[in-house]
Amino acid sequence: MNKILLSTLLSTTVLLADVATTDVAGKYTSKTSPVSATTAPVQSIDLGFANTSGNTKTLNLNAKYTFSHMIESENYEPFKYNFQATGFLNKDDGTKTAEEYTALLNGEQDLQNNWLAYIALGWLRNEFKNYDNKFSLAIGIGKTIFDDGKQKLVVKVGPAYNIEEYSNGQDTEKFGSINEYLEYTNKLNQFSDLYLKVGAMENFDDLEEDYETTALLGVNFVLSENLHLTIEEELNYDNLPPVGFDKTDTKSIVRLGYKF
Repeated sequence: MNKILLSTLLSTTVLLADVATTDVAGKYTSKTSPVSATTAPVQSIDLGFANTSGNTKTLNLNAKYTFSHMIESENYEPFKYNFQATGFLNKDDGTKTAEEYTALLNGEQDLQNNWLAYIALGWLRNEFKNYDNKFSLAIGIGKTIFDDGKQKLVVKVGPAYNIEEYSNGQDTEKFGSINEYLEYTNKLNQFSDLYLKVGAMENFDDLEEDYETTALLGVNFVLSENLHLTIEEELNYDNLPPVGFDKTDTKSIVRLGYKF
């Protein structure tokens, strides 16, 4: 088991295959649809771009890279892991109005009776939310509530250690938290999947006031063996945001992806 965990931390890897796995928890990094893992590494590159000129000049660019893999073992269920990196940039009339970068390395081990264990290491940079760097190391357990081949519901809970470095000179914060997640997927038809992820984080030092929630709703359309189109809407709420910043952020994303 130690060799499996070590391999996870030294390797990096998302998409269709033999063993379905959920999107493992990584606090406020890329929140995507459930992925799949295979014994052979699978990679995907997704790009979204919008540009206008004339009376209004705008630029919107978003990108995502994913890499997933599954490690088989004679004594355990397959260990599934993946790596995701995302970027988001928006400009209005030449002025940057949004910019965010994330990375997430996560792993998941199936246990008995539909239980699972997970580990996740996440990073975020977004100066428009006052984060120079935001790190999180999370571990926990989860359970598949139901899975009929068309719909799947998974719940997860576990502790995390967080480090938040701010852009405005505010003191760096280091704290423990409890994280909860709910992940639902629905295979609408042969060519499309709907997914919903809802998560929450509460600071152990102030559970009632210092908390964050996130929700992501998306649809993935398979266009061909290698091409897919993804549409996502994301909502983030921070009850105690960095000083001088709003509590609520939203994001709309459309990406065209290529799997190889």
